[in-house]
Amino acid sequence: MNIRAVFSQMRVRQWTKNLVLFAGVVFSHRYTEGSELLRACAGFLSFSLLASAVYVLNDLKDVEKDRIHPKKRFRPIASGRISVPFARGLLACLLLAGLAIGWGLGIGFLAIGAIYFTLNVAYTLQLKNVVILDVMIIAMGFVLRAVAGVELLESRETISPWLLICTLFLALFLAVCKRRNERVLLADQAEGHRSTLQEYPPELIDQLVPVVTAATVISYATYTVSPQTVANFGTGALVYTIPFVVFGIFRYLYLVYRRQSGGSPSEVLLTDIPTLGNVLLWGLTVILILTFAGKP
Repeated sequence: MNIRAVFSQMRVRQWTKNLVLFAGVVFSHRYTEGSELLRACAGFLSFSLLASAVYVLNDLKDVEKDRIHPKKRFRPIASGRISVPFARGLLACLLLAGLAIGWGLGIGFLAIGAIYFTLNVAYTLQLKNVVILDVMIIAMGFVLRAVAGVELLESRETISPWLLICTLFLALFLAVCKRRNERVLLADQAEGHRSTLQEYPPELIDQLVPVVTAATVISYATYTVSPQTVANFGTGALVYTIPFVVFGIFRYLYLVYRRQSGGSPSEVLLTDIPTLGNVLLWGLTVILILTFAGKP
């Protein structure tokens, strides 16, 4: 068995989505504490393995539909590089490993991980065929990641509601852009690949995009200046990170509408240099603000 095909099937590039779990340790100003950072890394690995298990399940279920997709037909199962029996065994191993790590991080984290996996299984088996609800479930997956990141903290600090709201709208933004990309890319074959795509006409998507775009920027801006945030960090300087968020959103919209990209946020993050640079500068700025302008 080609190990490269196995890693491709696990979609390791998609693990970048689970970086949301580090939000808890970063925004609690505990990224310098070795034990907290180690728990965050373990939580990242747990969710990544669970996510990979979901990807395998999804590809097993949609193997025939993937074979008519211009890009997905090259996936290991659809292309035949990985056999169905092997994929089933890989699914079991990934699930057990992810849950085992979650168990070691505490019952609370394990429960969130189990909910995340169950929600994604329901999405794969049926709920992805329910219009609007499909993108809502994708967004809830990111919210669960953020909550899990806070659950990892030994101090059990509470998370700002505005940060959760921002996470929700950012995930909705990415999910809606993904639907637009699929709709444009597949054109007349859209319904054959995913039945709900016919329920996402371009005019509907082009109304949803500005709604979630504005909501994402406003919720993040509100988070940076909210009294709870200022009190927790001892500074209101996080407001200076808003331009990075605005640039990131605008850049992504440019890629979606001008480059016909946006089908895979993880791929955009890893291949679009301006986007990657912007994210790194945003992260560095946040750390510098919390280190030098925040509470000692």
